[in-house]
Amino acid sequence: MGAYTAAALVVYTGIAMLAGFLDKIEAGSLDLVIIAAGVVMAIKRFKRARGNRMSYLQGFGTGIITGLVASVLLAAFFWLMGGVSKGVMNSVQRIQARDLFGADLGVLIGGLGIILMGTMTGVITSLIAMQYFKSPDHQAVASLD
Repeated sequence: MGAYTAAALVVYTGIAMLAGFLDKIEAGSLDLVIIAAGVVMAIKRFKRARGNRMSYLQGFGTGIITGLVASVLLAAFFWLMGGVSKGVMNSVQRIQARDLFGADLGVLIGGLGIILMGTMTGVITSLIAMQYFKSPDHQAVASLD
């Protein structure tokens, strides 16, 4: 599911680059929504494959790995486009102008940022999704009272 999610992200990023709105901060929001949807679908698919029985950590790990794989593949695409196209570099330079800390945001750092944001989105989405997808026999820890 991470590869499918990455394919959707690559298609969206390619369209954004060709349309010229890759430099808009808001354009990155849809990346996060696509990753979140991919994580939820991966957990749902994993639970169905396990006969609706899945431990919390198995589902949590599935979501994290899905977010990690998707974001690494998107970063690789971003690095490839940065090496091939100067349009990506122009977009990165326009984003740099909005950087509050004045850091030099190159293609390498941009790709690493994509990996960090995608993975953290996968972690947070997994935490939320597992509250819904945890097995029905999952019992909370008994109180010591």
